[in-house]
Amino acid sequence: MRLFDTNVQALKYEVLKEVAKLAFEDNLEGGMLGISKKIVPGPEASIRCCIYKERAILNERIKLAMGGNKNNSNVIEVLDIACDECPITEFSVGPACRGCIAHRCENACPRGAISFVSHKAVIDHKKCISCGKCLNACQYNAIIKSVRPCENACKVHAISMDEHKKAHIDESKCIACGACVYQCPFGAVMDKSYILDAIKLLRESNGDNKIYAIIAPSITGQFQNANIGQVVSGLKQLGFYNVVEVALGADMVAHKEARELVEKEFLTSSCCPAFVAYIEKNFPDLKEHISHNLSPMAEIGKYIKRIHPDSKVIFIGPCTAKKAEVKKHRVKQYVDVVLTFEELQALFDCRNINLSNLPDDVLDNASYFGRIFARSGGLSDAVVEALKEQGATDFKVSPIPCSGIEACRTALLKASKGVLKENFIEGMACNDGCIGGAACLTHSPKDRRLVDDYGREAMEKTIKDAIEILNFV
Repeated sequence: MRLFDTNVQALKYEVLKEVAKLAFEDNLEGGMLGISKKIVPGPEASIRCCIYKERAILNERIKLAMGGNKNNSNVIEVLDIACDECPITEFSVGPACRGCIAHRCENACPRGAISFVSHKAVIDHKKCISCGKCLNACQYNAIIKSVRPCENACKVHAISMDEHKKAHIDESKCIACGACVYQCPFGAVMDKSYILDAIKLLRESNGDNKIYAIIAPSITGQFQNANIGQVVSGLKQLGFYNVVEVALGADMVAHKEARELVEKEFLTSSCCPAFVAYIEKNFPDLKEHISHNLSPMAEIGKYIKRIHPDSKVIFIGPCTAKKAEVKKHRVKQYVDVVLTFEELQALFDCRNINLSNLPDDVLDNASYFGRIFARSGGLSDAVVEALKEQGATDFKVSPIPCSGIEACRTALLKASKGVLKENFIEGMACNDGCIGGAACLTHSPKDRRLVDDYGREAMEKTIKDAIEILNFV
């Protein structure tokens, strides 16, 4: 059964698995240099010009698997050596050119970069400024705009090409959503891994230093050969003391956010760290309207550390932006390490844990509404439900769920101009919400249905039921 959508993910996984295996064996220093040769044994190259370049790139991937460049604060990095196969973004003339006598493209060009040779348009790229006027002028759609996949994926325009034609990330714009990571066909843009930090905690854990795994509800359907109960069993075999649903933190957030909305009358959600970063960097005037609540990840981490002060908490989910969120002063005290589903798969396999052979364990913490936070619209539904349970019948909530940064931008623009009719913006940087996260093992339309099915297993609980057990209300 295929574990991943792409071969890039599979290669990334192989590196993570080998690094993790050596770390568990306490042989990372001695075995690290042999990883690239093990993954690419040769003698012939399989995906690059030569085996030496393949191994050199793998060595850079190994560095990222071990935490990446410590001098680069961004959790997303560009592997310069791997970024050399995509054409620079430019305009070209395709075969649809009819050599028409109108010459609209030539007349539209402000720099005289277009001429006609043998009755076909030709673009002089030394003169072209990529304004796109020729593209709009051609009635045959013969002008082609080639955009690098990473640039096209980045909806906040944080990626450009440097003087060496390598991808460059503008830290002032990047929100760490990871869209570029998933879309780069050569794996030249990647998220740093903190898998070694997690392994260190697991190896050093003892009876007094319990390690909790908190798992995002978007985990449903990710491990195709196992159900949630078997994943819980696998986590305990890895050395985790207990496993708790982040969806329970989502119940807490929905309860608090509903109250905050009534108090402030207009609010944007604070659950998606990439969405929050987008507001902070692009709509600073709206920062005051961001919910003051912690994210579900931080909320449940806070609860665990309040009950067990000496415990360690490791979040597992589909989100690269969580790796940035956990560095924030407000959050790092509650969550020690962030892992992705890709990294969890590597952990299972490096320890030879076959989930399909394991018994079902119990994971029964959250309500239906906490679990559906994983998909777009779920947070809005939960806030509506929380208001109902709190008896806030006089307050009318009008939510606008935003799936993807472009939808978020539209809603925020309207809010900044005072023309947004809704009073609650649910912002999710990834399309479809967390189930579309960059670090999911697979991306499929079925994931939304699976999240709802998983939520319905807890239909007997209200939000209030879920959090009353914790004496949270």
